[in-house]
Amino acid sequence: MSDIKITRRGILKGGTIAGAGLAMPTIFTSSAWAGGHSGFTNAPTGNTVTLGFNVPQSGPYADEGADELRAYQLAVEHLNGEGDGGMLNTFSSKALDGTGILGKKVEYVTGDTQTKSDAARASARSMIEKDGAIMITGGSSSGVAVAVQALCQEAGVIFMAGLTHSNDTTGKDKKANGFRHFFNSYMTGAALAPVLANAYGNDRKAYHLTADYNWGYTTEEAVKNSTEALGWETVAAVRTPLTQTDFSSYIAPVLQSGADVLVLNHYGGNMVNSLTNAVQFGLREKMVNDKNFEIVVPLYSRLMAKGAGANVKGIFGSTNWHWSLAQGFTDASGKKVAPDAASAAFVKSFGEKYGFPPSQAAHTCYVQTILYADACTRAKSFKPSAVGEALEGFRFDGLGNGPTLYRAEDHQCFKDVLVVRGKENPTSEYDLLEVVEITPVDQVIYDASIFGGELGGFNNGA
Repeated sequence: MSDIKITRRGILKGGTIAGAGLAMPTIFTSSAWAGGHSGFTNAPTGNTVTLGFNVPQSGPYADEGADELRAYQLAVEHLNGEGDGGMLNTFSSKALDGTGILGKKVEYVTGDTQTKSDAARASARSMIEKDGAIMITGGSSSGVAVAVQALCQEAGVIFMAGLTHSNDTTGKDKKANGFRHFFNSYMTGAALAPVLANAYGNDRKAYHLTADYNWGYTTEEAVKNSTEALGWETVAAVRTPLTQTDFSSYIAPVLQSGADVLVLNHYGGNMVNSLTNAVQFGLREKMVNDKNFEIVVPLYSRLMAKGAGANVKGIFGSTNWHWSLAQGFTDASGKKVAPDAASAAFVKSFGEKYGFPPSQAAHTCYVQTILYADACTRAKSFKPSAVGEALEGFRFDGLGNGPTLYRAEDHQCFKDVLVVRGKENPTSEYDLLEVVEITPVDQVIYDASIFGGELGGFNNGA
């Protein structure tokens, strides 16, 4: 697939975003920003370049954060010419050569988002102001992603979002300096609903338990809209605190609601705990409305499946990527899908370094790091506007998801979506999910304007 670049107008000029009419906050025009004299924030002046990896090292998404950090460290090794090169060997762009980024060795600093927006902004700010980070990436929460993306826009650095699934990140809260590789809630609904209707029928009554922040809201909305369009009825939608660990009091009312499907719009430790409580209440053995009671987990990960163990058997969900792509598989229709060379390269590198297969969080963070480095190299610059223009409209392959587009209008990646199901007969503690369908990108793409928001212009900072 050829590399294509489409650019937009709107570059920072004289402290104002051209075409947007927005003055830049005073704090980010201060000479306190490292490298301010060189025309953009934290412009590298030595033989190294610093990236900021901002991940949840504590809180409900800490397992995801730990795997993200592993992937970032692996990406840095590969960029610096260490190890076997991983997906640099399969990436359709051949700009990177293992000599760092533009000849500068890649270094990194880390922060703990705590899965809290304020903490995430504080750690990102510290990495930019004190450590000279030229790019910030990471996170396993859309609330965090939206907050840090806004900070990076103000600061004049590129934000390469980690695991963030809410429509808002590249919807109403999109920013020119922000880019997302991960898929979103809309795509989950579009891919998952037809599979659910085929498996469970069109006459179903759904009860939603939803994490009380923007990812939960948009995922609930996407699944509701997509399933209702196929005949399902939503009987209730109840929000649960992100800090909740025992969901028993939320599960009990489900039994009295008349619902015959429970949709858990939860992620990470929240999903592990809510699914465990649902199984403990015997929901999976119930017959309601003359139908077997079913549970759905819209957004899955290998780490969640491992945490929930046998409770995930037979439960459908979606995922951005899964390590089994490296081996090939047979989908629900009996179609044999050949092994993906890029996924195989990544699984090999990650597995040899850490002793187990990577999660989707690890995959998307590794890819974002490689894509940023590649864009700098193709642009021959670290300047945010130049890097952003190199990413906008960029078509690529060989990074594990097949042909992919970084859409210029909203900085959202578009690619095929995986629908997965908990395996009935797993062969190991990591072999808990099976891909049942690869939903083609044409089924999940949408008009960039439907979620609102204004992308604005790039901010180069100083």
